[in-house]
Parts: sequence; structure tokens; C-alpha cells
Amino acid sequence: MSSLRKRNRGACKFYGSRNIKTYPADKIYEEAAFIAYYMHWSHDEIMGFSHLERIRWCNEISGINRKLNDEPENAFKL
Repeated sequence: MSSLRKRNRGACKFYGSRNIKTYPADKIYEEAAFIAYYMHWSHDEIMGFSHLERIRWCNEISGINRKLNDEPENAFKL
């Protein structure tokens, strides 16, 4: 048995047989960069947020930008 499979067995013991999906690192960095650019918060502050909190902040910042630019909330609605 490969060493990778041996390590994964420990995770299965801890998490059970559930399939756990990880969130892609590039998306986390994209969210963090977006928030940091607009809010000037530190890396530690942003990474302390849950994924749902980061998404919420991204949505709120995007909404503010749309209002400032007089853009419709939904670009497909005119």
C-alpha cells in the first residue's frame, strides 16, 4: 500500500467514510486578494473568516461597486 493511501486511512478514521471536498486554493487567494484590495485588512484577518464570510464580503463589496458605477444589480435585467 502506498504511503499516500496509508495517510488517507487516518483521515477516514477521523472523518468517517464521508467524502470531504476541499476548496481550491486559487479561489481562496482570489477572495482574499479582492477583500484585501478594497478593505485593506490583513492576511490574518481575512483568512480568519470562514469561506461563507469571505463570499459574503466579496458580494457586499461588489454590490457597492455596482452602485458607485450605476450598474444594474443583474446585468441581464435592463
